[in-house]
Amino acid sequence: MASVIALVYAVFLSFRILRQDSGNATMQSIANAIAEGARAYLWRQNKTIAVVVVILGIVLRFLLGGITTLTFVLGACLSALAGYIGMMISVRTNVRTAQAAS
Repeated sequence: MASVIALVYAVFLSFRILRQDSGNATMQSIANAIAEGARAYLWRQNKTIAVVVVILGIVLRFLLGGITTLTFVLGACLSALAGYIGMMISVRTNVRTAQAAS
């Protein structure tokens, strides 16, 4: 129950922050470049991690069975998703913080 409350609160805060002013055109241009770099970084990182997950998944399948492998792969995918969401929210809120500070 506490995790559901935390997720709802995180979504609430995200929407609240994303409604704030995102700055002038120059600030938005810089923020877009940073977001593009962050996406490229995450793409490269997740490709590398995917190779490790596949190799470990195969090993786990033979040592511990299908359910353990499935939960391992699901955990890795959800971890990647959490990292992506966190990075994108962070990048989008940074420009709003800079605008609020100016």
